[in-house]
Amino acid sequence: MHLTIRVGKKFAIYLPKEVVKELNIKEGDILLLGIKNDRIILKHIKSELPKVKYWSKVSPDEVEKVGEEISETLLKRSNS
Repeated sequence: MHLTIRVGKKFAIYLPKEVVKELNIKEGDILLLGIKNDRIILKHIKSELPKVKYWSKVSPDEVEKVGEEISETLLKRSNS
């Protein structure tokens, strides 16, 4: 499926209704964005996130580092 969309104010991109329905995307869901060979890749990953029972105090840098590691792992998994 190929659709044409326009970039809006503040570079916002709105997903077409057909895409949202097909992927069952809901408000608040998480999408992973990647770039590969001049292409933007979006992957719906909400269902793949681990459920966390306990929280601890961490610095913003630690959160960012772990987030980047998870994103890279998911991108590698989706490209294989």
